[in-house]
Amino acid sequence: MKVMVTGGAGFVGKELVQTLRGSAEVLVADLLRYGTPDWLAGDLDGFAFERVDIRDAAATAAVVEKFAPDVVVHLAAIHYIPECDADPANAVATNVTGTVNVLSALAPGTRFVFASSGAVYRPDEAPHRELSSVVEPVDIYGITKDQGEDYVRMFAESRGIAGVIVRLFNVIGPGETNPHLLPAIVVQLRDKPDAIKLGNTWPKRDYIDVQDAAGGFAAVALGAAPEPGGYEIVNLGSGQQYSVDDIVNRMKSVLGLEFEVRQDPSRMRAVDRPYLGADISRIGELFGWAPKWELDETLKRMWANPDFLPQLEGRLT
Repeated sequence: MKVMVTGGAGFVGKELVQTLRGSAEVLVADLLRYGTPDWLAGDLDGFAFERVDIRDAAATAAVVEKFAPDVVVHLAAIHYIPECDADPANAVATNVTGTVNVLSALAPGTRFVFASSGAVYRPDEAPHRELSSVVEPVDIYGITKDQGEDYVRMFAESRGIAGVIVRLFNVIGPGETNPHLLPAIVVQLRDKPDAIKLGNTWPKRDYIDVQDAAGGFAAVALGAAPEPGGYEIVNLGSGQQYSVDDIVNRMKSVLGLEFEVRQDPSRMRAVDRPYLGADISRIGELFGWAPKWELDETLKRMWANPDFLPQLEGRLT
């Protein structure tokens, strides 16, 4: 089986490539907007690489035609919500037009695994369910993912693509490429301060380990697929929700740290949903996947070897 991973040099992509390379012929397709990571700089071990900007339709089509994938796992996107808010045109060009460019290049029968987001759901205190929860995004990032889902459905029905929409929740672990919550905490704690600065600490999120996220995408990529012309929707999360306060307290307990949290208005989002949690029963039923990592173990790994990009650490200090 030939699997193309767009955004394969990114946070989840790196782990997914390592997971897939023993089971499939893998192509990493990535713009390398953060530079070339060490694991792509030398001899490639068990996979191939093509540099491509998915906003360029012709270049994207050329890569797809050359590799002729059986499966495309489409991870490439602008993920960081403040970046989407600051440059919505690029968010739309990448997350929506880029998705259409990849879909347009696929042969009928190709399985297309689309990395959507829990951000497409309307805020609700109950765990979100794929077939019954209301889809009503509240920010630009969520809107782009909702529109991407629409195109997956349309291309599945009109061009015989086998689509799987994977609504991914908050990914954590070593190797983060965006300044989300856990990198913000870890980088500040490096200097052992008495206090760290954070934004809102009350919202609850579903945090999934990056290795579990990669395992979920691998299960969807290699498992039973919908028939060409059809599609499925699954959530990919841990099934557990924690507030920022919960995370801070777990870090203090698990890592033996002592510090205070001070609210920094500059880190507070204008729109911040109070709750985002996943019902993950459907991905287990359809693809046999379940999370393996407990939050405490993920926090320990991240603290021991955060593996952040140098640019990321600079943005957070």
